[in-house]
Amino acid sequence: MGDAQADRVVPPTGYTARLTLFAAAAMAFLTVFALALSLAAGRLADRWGNDLAQSSTLRISAPAEQLAAQTEAALTVLLSTPGVASARPLDASEQRALLAPWFGPDLPVDSLPIPQLIEVQETEQGYDPVGLRHRLQAEVPGAVLDDHTRWRKPLEKAAGRLRLLGWTSILLIGAATAAMITLAANAALSANAQVIAVLRLIGAQDTYIAQAFVRRFTLRTLVGAAIGAGLGMAAIFLLPAAQDEAGFLTGLGFSGSGWVLPLLVPLLAAIVAYLATGAAARRTLGELA
Repeated sequence: MGDAQADRVVPPTGYTARLTLFAAAAMAFLTVFALALSLAAGRLADRWGNDLAQSSTLRISAPAEQLAAQTEAALTVLLSTPGVASARPLDASEQRALLAPWFGPDLPVDSLPIPQLIEVQETEQGYDPVGLRHRLQAEVPGAVLDDHTRWRKPLEKAAGRLRLLGWTSILLIGAATAAMITLAANAALSANAQVIAVLRLIGAQDTYIAQAFVRRFTLRTLVGAAIGAGLGMAAIFLLPAAQDEAGFLTGLGFSGSGWVLPLLVPLLAAIVAYLATGAAARRTLGELA
């Protein structure tokens, strides 16, 4: 905290005070949203990976009179394959539910030549997709295996890049905060050049003067960042909760212990202000010597 009397070296009001408070509040507000985006992207990547990693789909396209026989043959092949935990054909109601988003709930599945779908669950070790495809090709000509790799990899990659974008945004916000506080500190130091000269004449050390500016700007940043982080958390709290129908956009927020992370934003902003103001004060006081 330093010497409270040293605050008299720094003007308590003025545009530098308002600039510091506003910049800290705005940057903290944006940081909370960037943090929420990063965490939501991480949860999304985990969910997509877990949902698709150990499941596969087998599609059987065959004439109506052969569909039942090929389905039984496919189940026999699947259940005898190492790495396959279970396999079951989807009934008409389940297939209708899958097609409902595109064709509506009243699709006459029974009267249409729709392929039979078989849901396959893998063990932790998984199975050999190449070997299974060869067996199916020989014994079930109408079977097509989809192990979800072509869906899972791009989705996980996109979620990973979104998470990286969020953390990169946080770093850029921190750098911008440091730059703004440095400019405000330089302006305050330059505006008080005459006061600094008088303080030096009466024996004040540059360390004492620098600590006065560092203390004032660090506290201003801490207060502004606390306000911005509080508003950001309130805005995140008011967002819609995660819903399966709405996908990713409604899952943008914090959960459980994740709510502790935004509380660290004001502290980190104060540390950035402490370092930035200290460097600016030492540099400017050296130039004024």
